Amino acid sequence: MTEHDLDFRPALRAGVEAYATDDPGRVVLIDTSRVVPGGVVMPEADARLRELFTGMFTLGELIAAFAETPDGVPEAVLRRAVAAFDRGLLLESDAFFEYVEGRDRRPSCVGAYPGDPALIPAALDGLFTLPDGPGRPGPSRDAGRLRALLVPHMDYARGNVTYAHGYKELAERCRAKVFVIVATSHYSGHRFTLTRKDFTTPLGTVPTDQAAVDRLAADYGPGLFDDPTAHLPEHSIELEVLWLQHLFGDRGFTIVPLLVGSFHDATRDGVSPADKPDIARMVAALKKLDGWLGDDGCVIISGDLAHIGPKFRDPDPVSPGQLAACKAQDERLLATFATPDPDAYAAIIRGEQNARRVCGFPPTWLTLTALRPTRGRTLHYQQYAEPGGHESVSFAAAVFED
Repeated sequence: MTEHDLDFRPALRAGVEAYATDDPGRVVLIDTSRVVPGGVVMPEADARLRELFTGMFTLGELIAAFAETPDGVPEAVLRRAVAAFDRGLLLESDAFFEYVEGRDRRPSCVGAYPGDPALIPAALDGLFTLPDGPGRPGPSRDAGRLRALLVPHMDYARGNVTYAHGYKELAERCRAKVFVIVATSHYSGHRFTLTRKDFTTPLGTVPTDQAAVDRLAADYGPGLFDDPTAHLPEHSIELEVLWLQHLFGDRGFTIVPLLVGSFHDATRDGVSPADKPDIARMVAALKKLDGWLGDDGCVIISGDLAHIGPKFRDPDPVSPGQLAACKAQDERLLATFATPDPDAYAAIIRGEQNARRVCGFPPTWLTLTALRPTRGRTLHYQQYAEPGGHESVSFAAAVFED
């Protein structure tokens, strides 16, 4: 158990909430801001002590105050609770600030894949050989320069063979040394967010390419590091990093992790995303970075398609008719990849006011507009539908090449 000095002032972080568990005597404490993933399970009596953790009193003062009351809290219980809260990164403490400011971005979605590194290769390789899978990657082949790959960021259980179709193509064709991961941002209010952190998973640590980050930041201008917690809870980069480690870990590579937030204002205003100055600056900056990297670079677009149903605030359960209409609209979007034509892609989203919440719209439009590949191919499309109609999410794998 971590020992804290008596002058330590336990201060609970904002947004920490307690929820019941199946065990009546225990609760789980969750960081509702999602900056810290997972939860901390502890005795309910210990969890109630969080009301004391205001930062106004030192641990020594709390111990002394309760020692003087007949029904007080024993020192050992107070120390145990403070240690559990701090280990769970639920306090404003050195441990939490080290997590936010540290060199490595720690994994946030273990559980969507095995935490044991020995089990990860079989878990990912198994997706290639599922029904409708593409088969295992074969020898390297030369089929023109692969500029970008679109893959889902659904959990692997539901994204399954769609991931496999995309990464088989990457494994066989890509010799890049730097992967620019342009990914949907789910938790930040900022449009674009970079990080200099290296990304750690159970398979090891992937270095972030500092020179490429410097170039992208210099060409874009201020603001890319304004949200220091944006990457911490985000799964859309981590799930791609694990695949890259699995496929290319023996040859070494670096990444450029760029999160892209909503383009809702452009859709609402009925204009092209390029009409928004900050988006136009990122298009130009990403284009310059792509030119600088040349054949050493490849872009991974991490984005899904439609999100419909009550889970996403739609009023009614998803019906078969809605699924069919949604698939038809997805097919319209995917048809724009052949050229590729990001303006036509954006026009479809604008026409429906993004009512289906296509989260891959911003990273896909941004990449295709900046890189301007000459052709694209959709490799696989899938539509997940929860049996009770609570949600449906669709996604695809596609390649863009010259």
